[in-house]
Amino acid sequence: MSPDMSQDAQHSGFHLPRLLPEARVHWRTRLARVAYAASNQLAIYLPAILMAALALGTYWLVRITPAVLPPEPERAATHTPDYFMRNFYIRSFGAQGELKSEITGIRVRHYQDTDVLDIDQPRIRSFDSAGRLVIASAQRALSNGDGSQVQLLGDAVVVREASTDKAGRLQPRTELRGEFLDVLQNTEKLRSHKPVTLIRGDDRFAADSLDYDNLERVIQLNGRVRATVAARPR
Repeated sequence: MSPDMSQDAQHSGFHLPRLLPEARVHWRTRLARVAYAASNQLAIYLPAILMAALALGTYWLVRITPAVLPPEPERAATHTPDYFMRNFYIRSFGAQGELKSEITGIRVRHYQDTDVLDIDQPRIRSFDSAGRLVIASAQRALSNGDGSQVQLLGDAVVVREASTDKAGRLQPRTELRGEFLDVLQNTEKLRSHKPVTLIRGDDRFAADSLDYDNLERVIQLNGRVRATVAARPR
């Protein structure tokens, strides 16, 4: 169309249609259709994509997770001290809360495999069933965990001071000496398979071994027994 014809159309009131808005509508429609189709495709493949992402994430976690180490076999306890103490004391009490025994020493070592306390220069204070105090000492002692059994080694001495029994009779001071004395606290027994010396009041006895039951009030001397008995006044 020539410029003259355009000018004539404008003057005559005739307007030409504008095509640009219609083109925009056409492209918007096409874009909407493409977006709709893409959303449908995405909806179809979305579960597969999520499963693939989950699998990759799981694989990554497995790769970075440290491997589980097999459990270590339990180690056998060896006869070596697992702890030690200096200038210690151990107390044990009865069912009513009364003090039954007290063990002190300058050094103690505990062995886990046997639950034994190895004590240097022990001193033991204990009470028998009648409440009488018994004191023991030695160069060394071996005690179980609760102190119910104590073995005295080297210059062992066990002393029970003089007391009066339930019948009012005087029980003289009793002293036991030896290189080995095995003291059983619960049963109030004392024994030794080595030579011992028993001093009871003014009487003195020596034997190759000994079994003493405090509850039964019986002393059994074995082997070569030698005795020195003081004269009793009339």
